Amino acid sequence: MMTRINTRVRSRHRFRGLVQGPVQGPVRGLVRGLAGKDLILWRGTSSFSLSLSLSLSLALSLIVSLTLVLAACRQKAGDAATAAPTTAAAAIAPVEGAALPDSAPPPSFDSARAMQYTKEIVALGPRPIGSANHKKVEEYIYRHLKGDAVEDDAFTADTPEGKFPVRNIIAKFPGTKDGIIVIASHYDTNYPLRDTSFIGANDGAASSALLLEIANQLRGNKRDGYSVWLLWDDAEEAMKQWSASDSLYGVRHLAQKWQDEGTLKKIKAFLLADMIADADLNIEHDQNSTGWLEDLIYQSASRLGYQSHFFARQIAVEDDHLPFVQRGVPSADFIDLDYGYNNVFHHTTQDTIDKLSPKSLQIVGTVILETARGVDQKK
Repeated sequence: MMTRINTRVRSRHRFRGLVQGPVQGPVRGLVRGLAGKDLILWRGTSSFSLSLSLSLSLALSLIVSLTLVLAACRQKAGDAATAAPTTAAAAIAPVEGAALPDSAPPPSFDSARAMQYTKEIVALGPRPIGSANHKKVEEYIYRHLKGDAVEDDAFTADTPEGKFPVRNIIAKFPGTKDGIIVIASHYDTNYPLRDTSFIGANDGAASSALLLEIANQLRGNKRDGYSVWLLWDDAEEAMKQWSASDSLYGVRHLAQKWQDEGTLKKIKAFLLADMIADADLNIEHDQNSTGWLEDLIYQSASRLGYQSHFFARQIAVEDDHLPFVQRGVPSADFIDLDYGYNNVFHHTTQDTIDKLSPKSLQIVGTVILETARGVDQKK
């Protein structure tokens, strides 16, 4: 599905551990050892008391000297920890004009309802394209969007496994400004795993549910900002082996369609949600995403107090946003590609509802909405 490249893992505690652990303990042991040897060397001589005094003086001098060295080491390490980006987040820059006042209330988002939607989608079973369950998920999404302005982008995809019907679903919520923010998620499950019990609780179900809850928050009132289009894109998964031609069928078709129609130039930001409900949430700092938009995401997460769940690691991710990135649309991918130890649950039958958390849905849902407000404000 997604491909990792250029992985760089960084620890927030790197400098602190080097100073307080490996340096401080041995220094103290060295002082104690040298003082002991001095006392033994001079013991038994006729000048024991004088020698003892000199030995203690020498030990105290050594302690003072080493203490000063240690303090300098700590200061140097502290300076390095401050100056050098020990995490990807350290390089984040404020986005001009996009900051909301601290008094602004956080976005509303019902994580319990989003979690219930996730369970209901999962209960429909595996949903690879071309399957009866896939059609059931389409109908489920349409039912929850009843009364909204909804259109679809339906076509036939020519794949290594044959021709398949594909349907992108778009719900449009108007704003007061001229422009569009797209928030997207794929809803299909992995086709090569179609004969297993793979249900993609985190991989497709949770993010699709998140968009349904965002629709609840947008419904009924015109946004004070850009219009928001929610996109449930189809046929994201590879049919045989992930490649530029065997993947992202839905978004590749839609990006080209919107480019031909002139819609693409109206899109101010494309925000993708994928694998965002892991109970141990750590959203990647994606190097294939637009820089200023990644900065705005971290800025938004920080304002809401969720920055510890963002950007501890830098990787480049191939995902649904790429066709839009390639066409110059500012795009960002909310994705946690460390699902279980060493990503062990990804694309396995272990991707089940018990691995997910409503809190993670809350974090990502509110940060996406806060980021959209930041895009509204950006100069």
